[in-house]
Amino acid sequence: MGSRKAAAERRKTGPAVVTGVAAVVVAGAGFGAYTLYGGGAAVEEGARTAAAEKVESGPLSATEVTATAQRFLTAWQKGDVAAAAAATDDAEAAEALLTGYTKDARVKDVKLTAGTPAGATVPFSVKGTVSYEETAEPLAYDSALTVVRRAGDGEPRVGWHATVVHPELKDGDRLVTGEAGTPPVKALDRGGGELTAAKYPSLGTVLDGLREGYGKKAGGRPGVELRVVRGKESKAAKASDKTLLELSEGAPGTVRTTLDPGLQDAAEKQVAGQARASVVLLRASTGEILAVANGGHGFNTAFQGSLAPGSTMKVITASVLLDKKLASIDGKHPCPKYFSYGGWKFQNDDEFEIKDGTFRASFARSCNTAFISQAPELEDDDLAKQAKEVFGLSMNNWSVGVPTFDGAVPVQSEAQMAAALIGQGGVRMSPLNMASVAATVRSGSFHQPYLVAPSVDGRRLATASRTMSASTLAQLRQLMSYTAAHGTAAEAMAGVGGDAGAKTGSAEVDGQEQPDGWFTAYRGDLAAAGVVQQGGHGADSAGPIVAALLKAAG
Repeated sequence: MGSRKAAAERRKTGPAVVTGVAAVVVAGAGFGAYTLYGGGAAVEEGARTAAAEKVESGPLSATEVTATAQRFLTAWQKGDVAAAAAATDDAEAAEALLTGYTKDARVKDVKLTAGTPAGATVPFSVKGTVSYEETAEPLAYDSALTVVRRAGDGEPRVGWHATVVHPELKDGDRLVTGEAGTPPVKALDRGGGELTAAKYPSLGTVLDGLREGYGKKAGGRPGVELRVVRGKESKAAKASDKTLLELSEGAPGTVRTTLDPGLQDAAEKQVAGQARASVVLLRASTGEILAVANGGHGFNTAFQGSLAPGSTMKVITASVLLDKKLASIDGKHPCPKYFSYGGWKFQNDDEFEIKDGTFRASFARSCNTAFISQAPELEDDDLAKQAKEVFGLSMNNWSVGVPTFDGAVPVQSEAQMAAALIGQGGVRMSPLNMASVAATVRSGSFHQPYLVAPSVDGRRLATASRTMSASTLAQLRQLMSYTAAHGTAAEAMAGVGGDAGAKTGSAEVDGQEQPDGWFTAYRGDLAAAGVVQQGGHGADSAGPIVAALLKAAG
């Protein structure tokens, strides 16, 4: 009791916030002024009496939010890391990151200005100076904190996450100022033009990946910068380190990519304004990536997304059934309203059925039960083997030139195996993976996609161990061609001339009202795939994006 009262008395010496008035506290040497704006009555955190033994609960008051934010931000600005950390609900993690903010990130002369609280969240701006040897640059950004009740005693504390320190940080990341770990790169398109994030907003993460992979190999010299260093435990661990502030320029190396500037521009326009849209375009016969775009620029979903592909997976499943003579393109094939397997009852969209239909009709209309009805005839590993051995997926050895997710088709049994046949269950793909699937059908064999030619650095591309039989390949092409002309993909593919094929997909995701919309297609020697997360039917959402890109290729 005595220690709590003493602590409360000490806190009474902190600054107070008066309604409509900014209370300004001059921080210690080397620091600016901290200004906190807020409403409500004057706050004295020491007003909590030692007699309050019960655990606080219920919504936080405006007074609690303002006082807690004030306590944290004032201590941080003064350089009192221990006190700032104590104002959070994870003092150990907070102290480590705040210590690194000064020691490793080399940020000084910090000024924190709080904005008006919105419920338990308090926005604030950060201004400071980043110094390294004889170089210094101003730093300014906005962040926010949220006040929560601490587990155990209900005391208000800043809910600790690394984003409090900087919005680009994920828990486990840290900020470092120094010579960049890798030199900058000047990325070029296939024609020699420079690729920049200013011109092509989708390429920000791609350019980061190129720097990580080729900065040293391309002969550049590192500059000095403030950057986010991803931690092994970070939620963004697979993402590249990110530069936040450049103090001095390095000398960039040069790396040429396979991107086509005209097609990249077309891809950017197709996803503009659609934060959840992603698309990839390949040359089917070589695997060269001609365009990649993401409507949301914070993560490269097109290359690194790990999403259920829905019915676009039926391209691979169909190849299994054709190989095993469990289906033939014009043979009679069941498409009932429902089919039960492994304790699950599967159905078609809108519970449709095709009576006395063919496999061609079932593929074109994307009949789920036509595929799941064959599950009893398949081994648990048939789909996984086909994906790996024929389509080059799920091997974790693609060497594209930047980080990618190479697909996942795990061996499953019973209901999960059946669900995998229609792109649900444990199957996960990116648009890059599904563009490669269409490319494999179009070219007749797997060509690992790549953004940087292997001749640049002598790396080896992944290969598949076998190809489809001539009969299976011919039938699969007919199925995709018929779907593009007369099936679920017909409306989107209208006007896409030449030798074309397509497959639509919609993938159910737990917690989403709308499924993810998928579409994969080829035209001539080009193959593409796209996804619009929560887009609904792939024919309506991703289909127009993919088709427009195929048309733009001429």
